[in-house]
Amino acid sequence: MAVAATQAGDTPPAEAEGDVVPEVTFDRHPDSYRHWRLRVDGAVAWLEMDVDEGGGLLPGYELKLNSYDLGVDIELYDATQRLRFEHPAVRTVVVTSAKDNVFCAGANIRMLASSSHHWKVNFCKFTNETRNGMEDATAHSGQSYLAAVNGACAGGGYEIALACQEIVLVDDNSSTVGLPEVPLLGVLPGTGGLTRVVDKRRVRRDRADILATRQDGIKGKTALDWNLVDELAPRREFAATVQRRAVELAERSSRPADAEGIELAPLRREVTDGGIEYDHVLARFDRPAGTVQITVRGPDREAPTVADIHARGARAWLLALTRELDDLILRLRANETELGTWVIRTKGDAEKVLAHERVLLDAAADDWLCKEILHYYKRTLKRLDVTSRSIIALIEPGSCFAGVLMELVLAADRQYILDGPPIEDEDSDERASMTLSEANFGALPMGNDLSRLQSRFYGEDDHLDWLRKEIGQALSPTEANELGLVTDAPDDIDWEDEIRLVLEGRASLSPDALSGMEANHRFVGPETMETKIFGRLSAWQNWIFNRPNASGPDGALRRYGTGQKAVFDRKRV
Repeated sequence: MAVAATQAGDTPPAEAEGDVVPEVTFDRHPDSYRHWRLRVDGAVAWLEMDVDEGGGLLPGYELKLNSYDLGVDIELYDATQRLRFEHPAVRTVVVTSAKDNVFCAGANIRMLASSSHHWKVNFCKFTNETRNGMEDATAHSGQSYLAAVNGACAGGGYEIALACQEIVLVDDNSSTVGLPEVPLLGVLPGTGGLTRVVDKRRVRRDRADILATRQDGIKGKTALDWNLVDELAPRREFAATVQRRAVELAERSSRPADAEGIELAPLRREVTDGGIEYDHVLARFDRPAGTVQITVRGPDREAPTVADIHARGARAWLLALTRELDDLILRLRANETELGTWVIRTKGDAEKVLAHERVLLDAAADDWLCKEILHYYKRTLKRLDVTSRSIIALIEPGSCFAGVLMELVLAADRQYILDGPPIEDEDSDERASMTLSEANFGALPMGNDLSRLQSRFYGEDDHLDWLRKEIGQALSPTEANELGLVTDAPDDIDWEDEIRLVLEGRASLSPDALSGMEANHRFVGPETMETKIFGRLSAWQNWIFNRPNASGPDGALRRYGTGQKAVFDRKRV
């Protein structure tokens, strides 16, 4: 299946028509948003949803009633990122609708009904990562989100509101909040609604059951009594109530009032049929083998000062690398579904990686930008963790897997380190190594709130204490193997054959089985709201999307809006 590169915002079909499928891009800017309006007024920003009915990313549907598709959510993601980096003085973000009497009708049903299975699943995953980012801003950046629900709010619309710290609902005897997917569509609120209602809002189980099985939603005082919203306001007082609540949230924030933001300039990249190249990240596609060879480049400059990081802005090494890696992950997910194995390497000076990292870690407590860079890198690693691809890390001479880049090794399903000279120069004295730092012991947690080392050695506290003693040491292949940090350490004689067999073996297995296996292995230990959403709810949603009761010719998704009732297979399985 060929992929044709297009400009940002071009329309890709959900199902392949012919041999060419246009590429999905994730480049957006507020000046060209079609579905959102972003307005900043001092410490309060306003994100108004005003979806262009004819602006769908896919053909064949209209985005009525502020319903959304992937294109709408790509703009929302762009806005949340810009608010964190370009507008550091913003302390409260009000999410509301620019349309009268409707907040958001949720994900567009005709889009879901007509889309391919992988498109639906990828859409649900991305939307929830965007919601998680809103919650992350509230929890870690002092940038609280407030939902001003000024009309009907259903399904994914209520999920947007649920991702906010507080919800104000207009009390007009008609506006409701609801999750009607179960009775209307035969599917689940697929981007976390069920989990957020009971885990985050602490809604009682029987009431959550009623909410999720009613088509008409819950309004007014009942919504407030059940803790589905935080405050009611009559329409004539709604704007003043939202403004008051936004100011109150802003006053609680420690975000700097006079900080100057940095511009998230467009990424520089070269896209060809054979790969994608950025300044710090290179991806080469091997379509016959089903692999992507990804190389992450370390910094080429000495350690910066905090002032240097601000001066360089989006060009600062770790921020630039993170933006590129984030973009690559999203593009590969959406456009290269048959490239099922990602092989990750690094090139560069490990000491420079550690020096850059130390500046960020030391300054993160007091400097907003250094903190935001680390949190963005954390979120991008989390995106990698929940990506349905096999990840193999290769540590070779010339690698710079150290500290923050060591997290790429720990995120991989398998790790191999070459115990010998470079394959291309057997006379070289250069050898592979890897280095742990403080960043590997909790600064960049997974969705289960554990570090990747804690997840790798779950319940082995003595081993983690042992690893702590190795912080800052360049670990040889033998040492890395003894410490359990790699899967194996083949020598230079066996290296190429060993890696070839690993990649060929992966390609021979069922992609579906691998996705399930990897998702189970990657997250150990305690459940969090985040792991429940991606591991439990998303897995069930994935399965339900495939079932005839939802997606068959007589299923609820297909018959929605036709006037015909769905025909269900009544067997419970």
